[in-house]
Amino acid sequence: MTLPKTRNVRIGRDHSDAPRKSVNPPIIRASTVVYDSVATMVETRNRDAAGERVFRYGARGTPTSFAFEEAITDVEGGAGTLLFPTGLAAVAHPLLSILRPGDHALFADTVYGPARALATDYLPQRGIACEFYPGGHEEVAARLRDETRMVYLDNPGSIVFDIQDLPAIRTAIGDRDIALVVDNTWGCPGLYRPIPLGADISVVAITKYVAGHSDVMLGSVTSNAKYLKQLRDDSDLLGQTVSPEDAYLALRGLRTAEARLAMHQAHTNEVVAWLHAHPKIAELLYPPREGDRHHALFRRDFSGGNGLLSIAFAEGVTQEHVNRFVDGLALFGLGASWGGYESLAMVYGKVPGWSGGRITRLHIGLEDPKDLIADLAQSLDKMDA
Repeated sequence: MTLPKTRNVRIGRDHSDAPRKSVNPPIIRASTVVYDSVATMVETRNRDAAGERVFRYGARGTPTSFAFEEAITDVEGGAGTLLFPTGLAAVAHPLLSILRPGDHALFADTVYGPARALATDYLPQRGIACEFYPGGHEEVAARLRDETRMVYLDNPGSIVFDIQDLPAIRTAIGDRDIALVVDNTWGCPGLYRPIPLGADISVVAITKYVAGHSDVMLGSVTSNAKYLKQLRDDSDLLGQTVSPEDAYLALRGLRTAEARLAMHQAHTNEVVAWLHAHPKIAELLYPPREGDRHHALFRRDFSGGNGLLSIAFAEGVTQEHVNRFVDGLALFGLGASWGGYESLAMVYGKVPGWSGGRITRLHIGLEDPKDLIADLAQSLDKMDA
């Protein structure tokens, strides 16, 4: 396998010996696909039914989206990838496809908020028992039932950035018929590869670092061979599809992801080193930092970091103080999502899986870190006013 920098430049492209070809796959817009004969149409449908990605109808994908699927499959190390119009649609799809009434599903306490909402507000109404577990693989092993059909986690966990031992969870599951699903948005592309570590399915909000410019809504589900056909058949039944323009933009974003991620991490390292010494900060939740409580697992299973972290404030800092701090930032936008080129901040009330001080999540962008540090400094100084 080529190294990630080379891989991300070459995957999802035409490497034939044609005398003339475009560097990038073209955007192909289509609803109807016409055939030269009934025989060709039947042959195409048979190939599609056998699992081959063939251009047969716009809602089933076009060569543009197929190129991006191929690229993400390579990045994630799976057997195949499906695309969805948002990251949340990708999160929901394995839940809707795999779980049945009477099943039991385990969710990590620190899953993405909308995934938690699916587990509390949607699935139980349809006869699926959903249970949240704290901690890691020991808690998973203790809660497995005969009717358990899925273990679902973010790695690292949302907002809290706890890291779980995925191979140990795989061992705890053993040969039971249980799907191990990981939201890998933080670790994609290439920082973390859950499927080679034992996951069955990896979910990614492509909106974030892969697309990279805060202008695309897209999600992906990459699966091993065990679940791929079921997930693909159900995606087709539910009419899930994405626009070729979004697939094209995401594939273009993938080309520069390695360079952008390197800048995000370098800038974050500078900001984290400064924040670590600040008296109003009790703890930095950023596994790539040596000294983080999850750094050992990070060193073992991850190949690098990015720009997303949380800061936990010292005792005595109230939510009003936190709000004042965020309002006082000039270079950090206040907004959901992350993974684009810009710096962002987000405030939270109660955070599942966290019992420490008030938390603010930061996304460190591509601005000069000295400017970001100066902005953080002036706002921290004024937060008590």
